[in-house]
Amino acid sequence: MQVLRGAEALQKYRSEQKGKCSFVPTMGALHEGHLELVRKAKSISDFVIVSVFVNPTQFNNSEDLQNYPRDEEGDARMLESAGCDAVWFPSVEEIYPSGARSEDYDLGIMDEVMEGEFRPGHFQGVATVVDRLFQFIKPDLAVFGEKDYQQVAVVRSMVEQRGHAVDVVVHKTVREPNGLAMSSRNRRLSEEEKDRAAVMHQTMTWVKGHKGERSPQDLLKEARTKISDAGFDLEYLEIADENTMEFLESWDDSDVPRIFVAACSGPVRLIDNISLI
Repeated sequence: MQVLRGAEALQKYRSEQKGKCSFVPTMGALHEGHLELVRKAKSISDFVIVSVFVNPTQFNNSEDLQNYPRDEEGDARMLESAGCDAVWFPSVEEIYPSGARSEDYDLGIMDEVMEGEFRPGHFQGVATVVDRLFQFIKPDLAVFGEKDYQQVAVVRSMVEQRGHAVDVVVHKTVREPNGLAMSSRNRRLSEEEKDRAAVMHQTMTWVKGHKGERSPQDLLKEARTKISDAGFDLEYLEIADENTMEFLESWDDSDVPRIFVAACSGPVRLIDNISLI
C-alpha cells in the first residue's frame, strides 16, 4: 500500500494507475465499518484510494474537532490489511488553500431537517470537502456507508450540481453483535452504554415490523418513548423518503421510506437508520 502525502504525490500515483478507481473518504479513527467500505470498493474496481482527513468545516463545535481521535499509523495498518492500494493524508492547507470555509450548495430540505437541523452548516461542510476530494482524486466510484444516509443524499446532490463523473455507491451498515451501528464515537461509550444503545436499532426494527398496522406518526410516538425511556436524550426519530428526506404522514407518501434516529448518551451522539421496505 502506498502512503501519500501532498497533492503532487497523489497526482503522480493517480496518473500511474490503470483501470477503474474507487475512492473511500474518511476522517480516520477507523473501525471495521470503514474496512468493509474498502473491501466493497476493492470488489468493484481495479484500485482503491482512501483519504484520511479530519474536515474542520463539518464540525459545529470546535471542542469536538479538537477531541476527534487521530491515529494515522493505526489507520494505515488497518487499511493495508483490508486491501487498500493507497491512502492519502491531505493537509488542511491543501484542501482549503484560502482558509477553511464551506462553499454554498443548494441542498434544499436536506440542509434543514434531522442532521441539517441539529448540526447547522454540517452538510455544507460535507459537500465542500467531498467536492474538493473528488477534484483531486477524480474517482470513477465513491463508496459511502449506509449509516450516514442523509449525508449520501447530500453527496449525490452535490455530484449532480458540480457535474462530477462519479458513481456514488452505498454499502450496508456494519453493526456490533447487539445491533449498534459501528462508529468512531462508540469507543467513547462504556460497555453498559453500548448495551443500552442497542435500543436504537431494536426500536427501528420494531417500527419496521409494525409498518402495516399503524400510521408513521403513530408508530413514531411510541418509538420515541422507547428510546427516551432507555435513558437517551433523543434529538430526533423520523420517517422520511430516503431520496428527498421529506417526512411521511402516510405510508402512501413514499415508495422508499426510511427511519432515522439521533440520540445522545451523555456527551456521545449516535445516529442510525434503516430502510422500512
